[in-house]
Amino acid sequence: MGVILALFNQKGGVGKTTTCSNLSSCLALNGKRVLAVDFDPQSNLTSGLGVDRNSLAKTVYNVIIDGVNPIEAIVETSTPNLWILPASIDLAGAEIEMSSMAQRELLLKKALDKVKDAFNFILIDCPPSLGLLSINALAAATGVLVPIQCEYYALEGVSQLINTINLVKRSLNPFLEVEGVILTMFDTRTNLSQQVMEEVTAYFGNKVYKSIIPRNIRLAEAPSYGMTISQYDNKSKGALAYNKLSEEMIQKR
Repeated sequence: MGVILALFNQKGGVGKTTTCSNLSSCLALNGKRVLAVDFDPQSNLTSGLGVDRNSLAKTVYNVIIDGVNPIEAIVETSTPNLWILPASIDLAGAEIEMSSMAQRELLLKKALDKVKDAFNFILIDCPPSLGLLSINALAAATGVLVPIQCEYYALEGVSQLINTINLVKRSLNPFLEVEGVILTMFDTRTNLSQQVMEEVTAYFGNKVYKSIIPRNIRLAEAPSYGMTISQYDNKSKGALAYNKLSEEMIQKR
C-alpha cells in the first residue's frame, strides 16, 4: 500500500507546491512509483509538472464531484515513475458543491483508495486554507508534511494547523500523524534563518527533516518552464537539497 502524504500549511507562500513538485520528482528518480495530486484550485502543481491545464478532459474535480475513477484522470509526466492527478480552475467551486454531498470529508480518500496500491508514494498538494479541500486531503492521508519557511512569523498559525490535524485525527482519520516538517527558503546569509530553524526544531523536535531547502533562484524559475528542478538544473543547490530530502524520506521507511 502506498504512503499518502498531504503537504499542508494554511499559510501561503511557504513552498508547498514547490516541495510537492520537486520531492515527487526526486522520489520518482530514486526508483519509487509516485502520484502527485493537485488539490489546489490554482493548479500550479499541474502546470509546474509540464501538463497543459487546457488540454485536460478529466481532472481531480471530476473524480471527487462526478465520481470518475481516478485512473481515467491520472496523467503521466515527463519524469519516469511520476504521474499526476491534475487540477483545473473548476476545483475552485468544488467546496460549495461538496457541502451538500454525503460523507463530503471522505471524497478524496474514497478516490485514492482505488489507486493507492499502484504507487509507493502519493503526495497531495493542499490549498493554503483550512477548508473542505484541505480536510479531504488530511482525511485521505497517512501522514502530513508541513513546509515552514525560514522567515519572520514562520511559526504563526502553527498551533491552529496542529489543532486542525488533531481534529481530523479524532473525527475522520485516527492514524493521521505529522510525518515531518520541511524547512524551506533557508538563507545561510541571515541570522533569522538560523533562529527560525532553532525555533521550529524546539517546537517539533525530531519531526524536522535534516535536509533543508535553501532559497534558490533556480527553484523559482523552473515552474515557468513546466519543469521540475531536477529537469531544469539538476546541479543547483535546490535540486541537490530536494534529492537529499527524498533520500532521507526513503531511508526512514
